[in-house]
Amino acid sequence: MTSTDKPIEARRFVVRGRVQGVGFRWFVEREAHILGIAGWVRNNSDGSVEVLAHGTRDQLLGLRSRLRQGPRAARVDAVEESDARPVAGIASFRIEGAW
Repeated sequence: MTSTDKPIEARRFVVRGRVQGVGFRWFVEREAHILGIAGWVRNNSDGSVEVLAHGTRDQLLGLRSRLRQGPRAARVDAVEESDARPVAGIASFRIEGAW
């Protein structure tokens, strides 16, 4: 790692509200690609959307901001954030199957 490289961090986000059936996972995938974040997004059985993201602190702050807004048809009531363990082999961002 050179002095200009920033450390990669991992975060888990759980987004609650009207976030399923409104294009939220595709929104997250697009925003993650724009920000250069690796990881995945999926629907949970309780109606929430879960995101695992690997990126720099700045990238993750940008994603958190976008998750709080969501796509036009969504209503975001809460975004829970926690530290996560980096997962080996994740080099891009994808939508995973539900549950």
